Amino acid sequence: MLLKLCYTTLLLFTGSVLFAQTSDTLVLTLQQVVQMAKEKSIASKQAITTKKTKYWQYRTYQSNYQPQLSLNGTLPGYNKTFTQVTQPDGTILFQSIHNNNSLLDLSFSQTIAATGATIFGTTQMQRFDDFDRKTILYNGVPFGIGYSQPLWQFNQLKWDRKIEPLKYRESTQAFIESMEQVAITASGYFFDLLLAQVNWQIAATNLQNTQKILAIAKEKLELGKVSKNEILQLQLELLKSQKAAGTARREMEIATLNLSAFTGLQTSEKIGLLLPDSISRMQAPTDKVLSEAYANRSDAIAFIRRMAEARRDIAKARGDNGLNAALTAQLGYSKSAPTISKVYQSPQNQQEIQLTFTIPILDWGRSKSRTKTAEANMEFTAYAVEQDKQIFTQEIVTQVTLFDMMKDQLVLTAAADSIAAEKYQIAKESYTLGKLSITDLSIAFQEKDQAKRDYIMALRDFWGAYYQLRYLSLYDFEKNEKITYR
Repeated sequence: MLLKLCYTTLLLFTGSVLFAQTSDTLVLTLQQVVQMAKEKSIASKQAITTKKTKYWQYRTYQSNYQPQLSLNGTLPGYNKTFTQVTQPDGTILFQSIHNNNSLLDLSFSQTIAATGATIFGTTQMQRFDDFDRKTILYNGVPFGIGYSQPLWQFNQLKWDRKIEPLKYRESTQAFIESMEQVAITASGYFFDLLLAQVNWQIAATNLQNTQKILAIAKEKLELGKVSKNEILQLQLELLKSQKAAGTARREMEIATLNLSAFTGLQTSEKIGLLLPDSISRMQAPTDKVLSEAYANRSDAIAFIRRMAEARRDIAKARGDNGLNAALTAQLGYSKSAPTISKVYQSPQNQQEIQLTFTIPILDWGRSKSRTKTAEANMEFTAYAVEQDKQIFTQEIVTQVTLFDMMKDQLVLTAAADSIAAEKYQIAKESYTLGKLSITDLSIAFQEKDQAKRDYIMALRDFWGAYYQLRYLSLYDFEKNEKITYR
């Protein structure tokens, strides 16, 4: 009840001065500022662009597993020149050639991720024009199909299928983190301006109060109830108040510009900020925050990806060592004829099969060194991931503890603010009645102002911890749902 009373008091206190309702004042809440930043800030637009880039990179990866159809050719292949021709006796004559050798090839291919093999098909047509002898000849492959299978080699397609989806999921979660980071930054600018506005309000109020007290003190001086020294002290306090009001106003203008620049707010209106409209009562148990963080954060996905990449590197090192072979087989039809139509009449069988291989006989331990290096890197990665997991967990546990502390601190600073404000009011009345010295009144001044600032800072720490908790878990504990963005 005390917290609610203190909160209401401060809201009325700030509203009465900061938010004088005029037609050129734009009043914003914390949630509105955060939402504007997510929609209009340069940081959010950069995050969206990065998300698009990662999406199209993922689409490129997916296309590697889809059938590919392409048309290749040389059209025309005109050639008029002299070329050397070796004669039977070993001499060389330069023979004139004048021809056109054109080729069109329509082919398709389909990869098989499980084995790394490729199925391919083709249809070709080649035309040769000999302009010197006035002859035309066609050579075609009406249909051909083949199969190529690497043997004992590293299967890039298989490993990409394990790793690339992790990368894409990692990028989508990184985008959400970027948007939550925008919220953290926006809340910082919000409270920078709010504190500047409160400081200006405090300075303006103190200036008014000092002017009133100085006027009363001058009347008392004429009656001989105060000394000249107290008048001088009050005049000095008035100068300080005037200086503080000017400084506070300048800082408020700077904070306003910073907030507008970050959120993309383009308006000539004055900006007035309302305190967050409620104190969150949400609960964030440590085990729940940890489970959501490991399920949602890009870092948690990266732990899995990094280990998968390390295992891939070992598989590649082993696949690139030792016996490497590839089996290729192709069946089809082909024929040469003077016209295109005859190419397709009774074509002849075309068969091809070949096995290529490489066997290192002496490499001075290069193959073994590559494998051992990859295994050592995997061991290092495992240790690094384990350490990062510990840091990851500790950061979350610390943030949960900090969030709980901020809730308690907010209650205490609100109570202190209420007490200091009441104490100052009593001190001001006592001084007016001549029951309090100027020194005690000045102390009450300072305590009131500091208590007000402490409450704003505690409010800032609380909401900062709240948004940081959202960032670390990508979970909305108020709505009890995962944070998502379209």
